[in-house]
Formats: sequence, structure tokens, C-alpha cells
Amino acid sequence: MTRDSAFSWRFVAPLFTGSTINAVNTSLIATALVPVAAAVRVPVGRTAVLVSALYLAGAIAQPTGGKLAEEFGARRVFLTGLLIVLAGGVVGGTGRSLTALVVARTLIGVGSSAVYPSAMLLVRRRAEAAGLTAPPGGVLGGLMLAGSATAALGLPIGGVLADAWGWRTTFLVNLPVALAALVMALLWIPADPPVEGPVTPRQLAARVDVAGIAGFGGAMAALLVFLMELPRPNWTALCLAVLLGAGLVWWELRASRPFIDMRLLRANPALTRTYLRWAVASLCVYTVLYGLTQWLQAERGVSSKEAGLLLLPMSALPVLIVQPISRRNLVRAPLLVSAFCCLAASIGVLSLTRDTPILWVVGITLAVGVTLAATSSANQTTLYAQAPAAQLGTASGLLRTSGFLGSIASTALISLAFHTQVNDDRLHVLALIMVAASVAGLALVLTDRGLTTRADM
Repeated sequence: MTRDSAFSWRFVAPLFTGSTINAVNTSLIATALVPVAAAVRVPVGRTAVLVSALYLAGAIAQPTGGKLAEEFGARRVFLTGLLIVLAGGVVGGTGRSLTALVVARTLIGVGSSAVYPSAMLLVRRRAEAAGLTAPPGGVLGGLMLAGSATAALGLPIGGVLADAWGWRTTFLVNLPVALAALVMALLWIPADPPVEGPVTPRQLAARVDVAGIAGFGGAMAALLVFLMELPRPNWTALCLAVLLGAGLVWWELRASRPFIDMRLLRANPALTRTYLRWAVASLCVYTVLYGLTQWLQAERGVSSKEAGLLLLPMSALPVLIVQPISRRNLVRAPLLVSAFCCLAASIGVLSLTRDTPILWVVGITLAVGVTLAATSSANQTTLYAQAPAAQLGTASGLLRTSGFLGSIASTALISLAFHTQVNDDRLHVLALIMVAASVAGLALVLTDRGLTTRADM
């Protein structure tokens, strides 16, 4: 099997298509929150749960989906995830209450979160079958472009759909995409081998480490409750998150088949640094994605559609940049470029006022677009090379979870800064936090002697 035959367009098309669902849905609902609130007759503030529901589901389901793919077959989990997305699209498209829409967003989050780590595992096993000695950079670049760089597309797409056909289309749009990926996967991705190993419920629970998954899910849920309730801190939730997190570490160090291999993270600090870099970059990117959008609408009087269009450079640039970086399996140079661009964008936000020319805003979004493209492709390539092949599904899921943590932290910071009003001064508070995070991200790259020019398997 040659590289070309291993990664033909038929094999990668369903992987790329399915991986866009989670990324786009992270921001798709943002411009539809106001009409949703009016339709289900709740205050606009309560609709924020639709954003946090997908974040929570994704943060927990990403590594869980990867673990299940490792144990029961990547294609099976990939297809199952798409079926769950279809169910979520139907529930959201027909739902008449906020509860129904929360259920829909949770289903979409869980289902789409199973897709990316399964796709990464399918790519790794395909590469090994083809005898490749280096990461298939072009395929990884396409997967990252679909799975992360398309996140900024959610705002303009959601704005256009909500304005033209109503807020329900932000749920229903998932149906044709998931169905297309499902049909292509059934036709073009080879079936998984039969599941081997234990079959009794108790043995299966030990095999997938149900206790570890439950502990991780509980700790993440408690942490997210604390962050999402800011500026009114829920100290009970924070204490619960710390206790569950400590219990999770204790359990995973003793589990025979751990959900999160703490011993691996301790022995492989480079992998941990990869997660940290992606979390820091995500915090800055999503602060611009959500915070700058709110400021443009509140302080500059820009419509939701126009605000979404101003952020298009964040999506357009990755299309041009990701593939050249990924095809060469470049690591260190893109991470340096990303860190400097992130710092430049943060300083740019610090200089914004209501009278700043709109071209300056476009320049900031261009810098953030470079940040998103360079850091996403380089970190994914690094992860592919750093993680053991048998644990790539879980490791890939944890990479996405670290990104979710960064984006959730950004929404918490925006909530704190814009709690009472949105103006230039409060935007500058966010910018100072972005500058501090950018400096930390730059330091992570400059001090990491393990980073190479290119990644090798």
C-alpha cells in the first residue's frame, strides 16, 4: 500500500467532513442566542447554557471517544458519533423548550467529540499499514483544518442562517453534514477487525476504565460549573473539582488499563507541554472570537452578521497556512510564529478604542488567524509523534479537551470583564490577560529544548 493509495480522497473525505462538526458548532450558536431566548421565552442570559453544554460534553467526550476507539474500533466509534449528532440535530430542530435545546447541544457535543480522536486513530493505523516512517503531514493538516481551524466559521455561518431561515437552522445544518460523513464512512472506510478480549460487563468496565472516565467527567463538570458561574464563584464546585481531580490521579496511577495514563504524562513531559501550549493559544483565540465580537456589537454598533464577517480572516488564513506547515511536519518555527503573532494580536486589542479604524480590527483577526493555523497544525503533528500509537485516540481527545479548557477559561474571563457593561476599558482588561497568556505561551516554546525542527514518528 503506497501513501497515495492509503490516503486517497475517499478515505480522508469522511474524516474531514465529520471533524468539521464539532469545530463549527463551538461558535455556531453564538449569533442565534437572542432569537432562541425570544422563541423559548427565557432571558437571554439563560441561553448561555447552550454554549457551555457543548463545551462540557466535548471536554469529557473527546478523550472518552478516543479510549472507546482504541478498545472497540475507530470506525465503529466514528459512525456511532455521527449517529448521535444526527439525533441532536433532530432534537434541536424540533425542540420547543430550553431543556430540549440543551439536550440537543449535548448530543451534538458528545457525538461530534467521538469523531476527531477516532479519525486520528484511523489515520495512524492506516499510516502504519502503509509502512510510513514519518507523520502523513498533508492528511494531518487537513484534519486539523477541519477539526479546529474552521471554528471561526461558526459565527458568520450562524449569523447568515439565523437571519435568513431562523435559529432552528443552526441545529438542522448538522443533519446534511453528519449524514454525508456517515454515508461516506460506511462506503469508503474499511471495517474494524472483530473486538477481542473480555466480554462480561465487569471485564468491559475494567477494560475502558469506567471509574476513571467517571472521575474525569465529574472533575471536569465541577470545574466548568465554577468557571461558568463567574463572577459569582461557586467555591463548592471548585472544591469538588479539586477533590475529584486528586482522586482521579490516585486511581489512574493504580489502574491496570487507565483511562488517562498518568505514568505516561509523568514520563513524557513533552506531551504535557503540548497540551499547555494548545490551551494557552485557545484562550487567546477564543477571547478574540467571543470578546471582540461582543465589543464590536456593543461599542461600535456593528450587527451580528457584520461582526461575524469581520472575523472571517481567522478562518481564511488557516486554509492557506495549515497545509504548507503540516506537509513538511514543521514544529518549532510555526510554534514561534504563532507565539509572536498571538502576542502582537493581544497588544493590538489593548490599543483598540471605539474610534480605531476598522482595518486595525481586521489586522488583529489576521494575526489571530496566523496564530490559530500555526499552533494547531504544529501541536497536532507534535502530538502524533509524541503519543504511543496504541493511546493516540485518548491523547488526541485530551488535546481537544485542553483546547476546550482554554476556550472555557476565555468565556469565564469575558463574563468577568463584561459583567456590568461592555466598553473600551473592559476590553483592555481582557487584552492585558491575553498579553500575559501570550508571554507565557512564548516562554513555553522558547524554553522547550525538546522541540525539533520537524516531527518524526
